Amino acid sequence: MKNLSALIVIVVFVLSCSQNKTPVMGDTPFQKKINSEFKDATTSPLKAKDRKTFRSLDFYTYDNDFVVSATVKRTPDSEFFNMKTTTDRLTKSRVYGVLTFKLKDSTYQLNVYQDKVLMTTEGFENYLLLPFLDETNGEATYGAGRYIDLEIPDSDTLIIDFNSAYNPYCAYNETYSCPLVPSINYLETIVEAGVKKYKKH
Repeated sequence: MKNLSALIVIVVFVLSCSQNKTPVMGDTPFQKKINSEFKDATTSPLKAKDRKTFRSLDFYTYDNDFVVSATVKRTPDSEFFNMKTTTDRLTKSRVYGVLTFKLKDSTYQLNVYQDKVLMTTEGFENYLLLPFLDETNGEATYGAGRYIDLEIPDSDTLIIDFNSAYNPYCAYNETYSCPLVPSINYLETIVEAGVKKYKKH
């Protein structure tokens, strides 16, 4: 009888804990992943006081029109340069290539960048950064632009999913040092996809 009582107590405790645990919000795997990272103290860029009330970032509704196939024109002879950041820190980056794609019947080009340090960092050897500006910046999205993570493709094409566009960490915490989006990567269009401007709840 004592064993049965102990078992009941354990079951009630487990159920109580699972009910009190707030589920990770998000309509897509990307949204759930980034929300999970922001809730976790070990991976979140949020200040401790902001993380306590954090439930979810604001996202645009997923839109297939913002998933595009881009051709990659590699620039193997491009030199590393000092990419400016939001602080005095400079990062050594190079233009890995130029991406050409169609978005809403218009053709655009964006430079995609490779970081010199990450090239030799385990797990990031193939990492490419696609920073961009568009006409939502400062209104619906972060004023300094957004990023998309990419990897070096095996072919001369790759998929750009603007639904996975996210804000640099400095949008949430000024102590971070974030690369500034080069002005050449401005898209003269409205990109209503990805993460919106951060609003404290």
